[in-house]
Amino acid sequence: MNSQINQDDINKAVWNACDTFRGTVSPDIYKDYVLTLLFLKYISDVWQDHYDGYKKTHGDHPELITELMKSERFVLPPGASFYALYERRHEPGGGERIDKALHAIQDTNIAKLRDVFQDISFNSTKLGDEQQKNELLRTLLEDFHKPALNLRPSRVGALDIIGNAYEYLIKQFAADSGRKAGEFYTPPEVSTLMARLVDPQEGDEICDPACGSASLLMKCGREVKRKFGGSKNYALFGQEAIGSTWALAKMNLFLHGEDNHKVEWGDTIRNPKLLDSDDRLKHFDIVVANPPFSLDKWGYDSAEADRFSRFRRGLPPKTKGDYAFILHMIETLKPRTGRMAVVVPHGVLFRGGAEGKIRQKLIEENLLDTVIGLPEKLFYGTGIPAAILVFKKNRADDKVMFIDASRDFRSGKNQNFLGEPDLEKILDAAAARSGIDKYAHLASRAEIAENEFNLNIPRYVDTFEEEEEIDLDAVRAERAELKKTLAELEVRMDGYLKELGYGS
Repeated sequence: MNSQINQDDINKAVWNACDTFRGTVSPDIYKDYVLTLLFLKYISDVWQDHYDGYKKTHGDHPELITELMKSERFVLPPGASFYALYERRHEPGGGERIDKALHAIQDTNIAKLRDVFQDISFNSTKLGDEQQKNELLRTLLEDFHKPALNLRPSRVGALDIIGNAYEYLIKQFAADSGRKAGEFYTPPEVSTLMARLVDPQEGDEICDPACGSASLLMKCGREVKRKFGGSKNYALFGQEAIGSTWALAKMNLFLHGEDNHKVEWGDTIRNPKLLDSDDRLKHFDIVVANPPFSLDKWGYDSAEADRFSRFRRGLPPKTKGDYAFILHMIETLKPRTGRMAVVVPHGVLFRGGAEGKIRQKLIEENLLDTVIGLPEKLFYGTGIPAAILVFKKNRADDKVMFIDASRDFRSGKNQNFLGEPDLEKILDAAAARSGIDKYAHLASRAEIAENEFNLNIPRYVDTFEEEEEIDLDAVRAERAELKKTLAELEVRMDGYLKELGYGS
């Protein structure tokens, strides 16, 4: 089956493959298995497609084919392909066999896939006892062997179609699993908005210190490609605290062909791993993030002795880590070109105490550029509205742009969405940096100081709609007319009743 297929066909096929697990294993567990097997199926199909292509050209020279295959983006060791596992699907020990194949792939491609599969085991008791596990994995292998999931480049076409399927699955898991899954996924339209706000350029180094599945990072990379004729002259950096999510990011980047990246596994606040040659925090042109909202136990106890001096403007509250991430991000901006966008809960704009003091210092240092209020129910797992803060080094003025975009969205059953017109409206307002009635306001530092450095958007953008004034004289006249009409109807009704013999 070599006919070209579209994105929806692949999305539907991979989502249907999840049926094997439903009712047996919870989504927050089986997502890792489905996504890993999709990764294995894709690289196996790519490898086989390229091998068959070389065989057509150099069929009588197997040694030459072997050498040519060594120049591929990755190496698939003998016996580690999806098809080798599929052929043995009826044999016992399927979980152990898949694990060995994955680790062989990892070890053979150590530079790109180091430790990616160390946090997942197809031989785990999470999948049931040995008999149940073997049956489940056999069915899963058969699901991915169906013609609809022939992922050969000669059939699929562009690389991004499988990358997009991966993103589709991640989105579906986030929507199905609620808050837990939402931790690793930023809605695509929000990612697009953030990427356009920071305006990535060729040669930029781009970082997400809480990168999740890396979708926001890749969206910034796509902006460079979009604006510069497909250029891949940029570098992506990230860090993720959860091991399985870090592995997801690595596979996601690999599937999208993003080889120029460095994504580390670890706690960004307690143990930042993106360092320069002098063992100091590495600086970036762009820093973007959707960090966990108001994270409890973010690392307060060790923050005061932070060797990178990230908290010299003040220590965030012990039970709310929002400003810990903001301060880390600011500290990693390049002095001249640095710009950042971060998603925050609204409390970040107005909470007092330590947060209020930090907020004041950031404004007095002329780092805050734009505050954007977003609609509610945009993010998976929470209905609360959020805001985007844009910070910039080397700003042209000392004013802050406030945008109230909370009322412009497309409604969904469980989720709201930002449409393209909504995005354009925000971006146009941010670029224009001028007042728009009931939508945007450019505030001076003096005005913000008068508000005691409170950034609550309604203080700056008045969205109050006056109710239409009621004309009491007109209401009185209308009431008199209705009474007159009612009296006439009563007289006519009495007449009708008399004609029918009911009158007195």
